[in-house]
Amino acid sequence: MTLPRCVLKSVLQIALLAGLIVGLLTSCSTPLKPIQDEVAPTKPLDDGVLPADIVQAKSRWVPVRWRDIPGWTESAVSQQDAWAAWLKSCQNAATANAYLCPEIRSLNAVSDNERRAWMMQKLQPYRVESLQGAADGLLTSYYEPVLEASRRPRPGFSVPLYRPPVGLSGKSPWYTRQEMDSSPQAKAQLRGLEIAYVADPIDALILHIQGSGRVNMLETDGSKRTVRLAYAATNEQPYKSVGRWLLDLGSAGTRDVSWPGIKNWLARNPQRLNELLWSNPRVVFFREEAMPDTQVGPKGAQGVPLTPGRSIAVDRASIPYGAPVWIASSGPEGEPQRFQKLVLAQDTGSAITGAVRADYFMGWGQEAGDQAGRIKQPLQMWVLWPKSPR
Repeated sequence: MTLPRCVLKSVLQIALLAGLIVGLLTSCSTPLKPIQDEVAPTKPLDDGVLPADIVQAKSRWVPVRWRDIPGWTESAVSQQDAWAAWLKSCQNAATANAYLCPEIRSLNAVSDNERRAWMMQKLQPYRVESLQGAADGLLTSYYEPVLEASRRPRPGFSVPLYRPPVGLSGKSPWYTRQEMDSSPQAKAQLRGLEIAYVADPIDALILHIQGSGRVNMLETDGSKRTVRLAYAATNEQPYKSVGRWLLDLGSAGTRDVSWPGIKNWLARNPQRLNELLWSNPRVVFFREEAMPDTQVGPKGAQGVPLTPGRSIAVDRASIPYGAPVWIASSGPEGEPQRFQKLVLAQDTGSAITGAVRADYFMGWGQEAGDQAGRIKQPLQMWVLWPKSPR
């Protein structure tokens, strides 16, 4: 039977309408395809073409993949104390890549995974090498001593610490340690500059080498307060290791050149005190600082407080202040001190020279000193640098 044209038209319209309804119902039960799947997939953050090397005055930075950094995938790379150290660097307008600081501040309260993702998106890791291509260097450690001191000399406290003398001039060498102890001219220029007196000349030497310290000061009125003796200047004489001097003595010296070992050797050889002290001609002068918060570390050369376990001293000709750095060290054989962590370049030191060289800030007090004294071990470093300029 042939349907009239008007009836056929109605049937077709009903069929089309039913198909449309079925299609709508089907689309409601099937998840929509994500928009990002409709475009070409992006490359993983750790793939793609690596940038060119970056050459500094004393180092070459060689780009690597994130997955090539020891410990990066296993460690909590941006724990809160590391981020706090980074925020301290941002207090200095001259910090490396200061334009990233607003983003760093905004990430202060997010999860470690979010920080990790941000770092992989924004930063490129570079292995630090010498200009000759050596990627292995040396890690040591330093700390802030805590000493008893007196404002005035008294029995048991006769070793002076000094403010900078007027005679210091730029980078010109001043009197050596030996001359300061024996020259009438040097003594005349130091008279009246005594900032405090400590009991042990070796403790004073340690304070000079570490660069700053905390002292429990006995004031002239009998009261006691804790103050910081911060680095102010040096006599611009070369630093010489007393440990190296003892090792060079051979059988007359000692193989234990930790500070307890040095003190034990001196107890057996008291007549050689001055000889040992004068083996290091470098002297540090101090300025006094109040300590309203004893949990805040000393200021490093960058001008911001150091964070225990997260601040390192570097050679500025290799790594700029404020740069985030990944360090890896397996530790010495028999006594591993394993480091695979994020740190900030915030300090320097006269003995910290070369491309792959870092001094790790351990903290303050005797325990920190004991730990710091055991660290002298191989090191590898990676600078985490922005992928492109702003």
